[in-house]
Amino acid sequence: MLCSGARQRWKRGRLEGAATEIRSPGKPISRYAQTAARILLGLIFFVFGLNGFFHFLPQPPMPEGPRAFFGALMKTGYMIPLLFTTQTVVGALLLLNRFVPLALALIAPVIVNIILFHAFLAPSGFPIPAVVLVLELYLAWSYRGAFRPMLVPRARPGASVEATKHSA
Repeated sequence: MLCSGARQRWKRGRLEGAATEIRSPGKPISRYAQTAARILLGLIFFVFGLNGFFHFLPQPPMPEGPRAFFGALMKTGYMIPLLFTTQTVVGALLLLNRFVPLALALIAPVIVNIILFHAFLAPSGFPIPAVVLVLELYLAWSYRGAFRPMLVPRARPGASVEATKHSA
């Protein structure tokens, strides 16, 4: 259905006999980039999260530093299951296109740790975390409107975002 402005322009061009520009009905590729980034990031975290529980992807042997780090996380008894559960849930949310800003906020500290882990302990595996970081930043920018309420300098409990902005 055409909006009134588009309908009037169409009628005017048709009635006046003016040459109208023919545009392809296709969408520009940038409109698909957000969906592609969300699905790719969701697949990465869903698959690697499930792999943490079911071990279906082969793991190369780890050098001593990363092995000690993972050993310490395992000894806590809760950190590794929490990490893989978070990855799986966030991956599912991204794939289902549900609560995407929440999923991005939940996975951000995990991505920071993945980047730092690969920067300091396993630099050979840095390309995939770099892609994950780029996807996260792109999606965070795409959903920046959803993050604005979290970035109010002086938020008050129970106040709307608009009321908080005006009282600051």
